[in-house]
Amino acid sequence: MPRLVNIALLALLAVLSLPARSIDYRTVEAATVLYDTPNLKGAKLFVIRRDTPVEVVVPQGSWVKVRDAEGSLAWIEKKALADRRTIIVKAELAAILQKPEEGAPLSFEAERNVSLNYLETSPGGWIKVRHRDGQEGFVRASQVWGF
Repeated sequence: MPRLVNIALLALLAVLSLPARSIDYRTVEAATVLYDTPNLKGAKLFVIRRDTPVEVVVPQGSWVKVRDAEGSLAWIEKKALADRRTIIVKAELAAILQKPEEGAPLSFEAERNVSLNYLETSPGGWIKVRHRDGQEGFVRASQVWGF
């Protein structure tokens, strides 16, 4: 019995020592078609717009299975994805503040589905972002998707 316990403990330690898989987000470089299979002959599902963040689910050669902010899964050609990061506003209207704190002055507001450049994650549940027109600020992480 002690040997079985030792084996179980070793197995548990081995699993716990594995690196945690972080979620990999990418940005769609240009409007492109998403497919139901990793093949240009697959069914075309829809066109995804430029600067949309997607979660990488399964990379497979020159294709990547991705998930969008609504949870839909589809395949996209790897070459259509950029390493830069964007996030998308999920709230009806997100307040982008000048500092990462409640009550800070408003920098700008962004409507639902607006893409913002992801700059960094700040303590306290804030994300530093930049609008394509150059305005910067901090948004509550609960109001966006893709970071």
